[in-house]
Amino acid sequence: MPIVHVHILEGRSDEKKGRMAQRVTQAVSETLGAPVESIRVLVHEASSDDWYVGGKSKSERDREKIS
Repeated sequence: MPIVHVHILEGRSDEKKGRMAQRVTQAVSETLGAPVESIRVLVHEASSDDWYVGGKSKSERDREKIS
């Protein structure tokens, strides 16, 4: 039973997350030959304050872009 963890920034619609999960499921099924019914996709959402790149949060980097 393949389990795929996807980490994204919060704010995307349930529809977009659902489409992504369907496509990930299809890709895993085709690549591994696993039945679609056995594939799990877990979506983990993080806030901009909890998403860091280069030691700075996304919120901080966005503020720097504005100023």
